Amino acid sequence: MPANPKYLTQSNWQRFAKITAGILGGYALSVTMHMVLALVFDPVKVLITSTYSIFILWAALMILAFLARNGWKILGIYLLISLVLCAMVYFGNAHNPINS
Repeated sequence: MPANPKYLTQSNWQRFAKITAGILGGYALSVTMHMVLALVFDPVKVLITSTYSIFILWAALMILAFLARNGWKILGIYLLISLVLCAMVYFGNAHNPINS
């Protein structure tokens, strides 16, 4: 049974943006979120639990990216949040006494 044409109206660029946001943006957001958690909590415990929780969070963010109407907007949101979290990690590590 063929798909209903009204559900196939998105362009190839929107499809590409959703796939990119889901795979790359979701993974970047998952990893940077765990890096911030490692600054706040015990890094060893975060590293141990991150093997499973990064995958679960990445899958949820991938589903969220495919549910969005605009793929470019969700890709921009994912990358902006990732950059903010990267800045938090950078400035959080700059004042860490272990690095001194």
